[in-house]
Amino acid sequence: MSIVVAAVIAGLTIAVLSTGGGPSRSTAPEAGIPVTPMKTASGRVTSPPWPAPNDASARAAAAGLLMLGEEGNVEHIHTHLDVIVNGKAVVVPADIGIDHKAQQISPLHTHAENGVIHVESPVKATFSLGQFMTEWDLALTSDSIGGLKAGGANEFHAYVNGKERPGNPAAIELRDHDEIALVFGPADVKVDVPSSYDWPKGK
Repeated sequence: MSIVVAAVIAGLTIAVLSTGGGPSRSTAPEAGIPVTPMKTASGRVTSPPWPAPNDASARAAAAGLLMLGEEGNVEHIHTHLDVIVNGKAVVVPADIGIDHKAQQISPLHTHAENGVIHVESPVKATFSLGQFMTEWDLALTSDSIGGLKAGGANEFHAYVNGKERPGNPAAIELRDHDEIALVFGPADVKVDVPSSYDWPKGK
């Protein structure tokens, strides 16, 4: 009888630990970061400038990502993004994917207004431009960015390392030291599409 009771008590103890004391979503990142990223982007349909959203945690969730207590170091790469509208650069803001109030950070984020996208994940995974744009709260399709839609005199093109990438650019996978350029504007406006980025030593 005592053995049965001990087993029951042990079972109850395990149940309590697994339901009340187990790791939360924020401390079990391997359970919350998809191996295959989303290939679409949702967000604002407005004209630039496009500041960083003030709801970083909610935008990360919309991108299918969870917030972390610290940057991961299993998957650690950097990609550069240029956004050019009517021949002029649009700022890719700092603090995309960073929730300063909650002191949490997405595995996909920016630190400065230099277009460098940081991928710092605690697990091996592939990340997409669509996830980043969703975190930025900026819609992106094959013919539009934000509220700017191709048509009439305006065109929209995406490039990776200087080569045009057809289809929805949201599906572009982020690779280490790739240069991604999103270019919108009249066809007669000359744009020197960047094919690379001058990475600092050690990046």
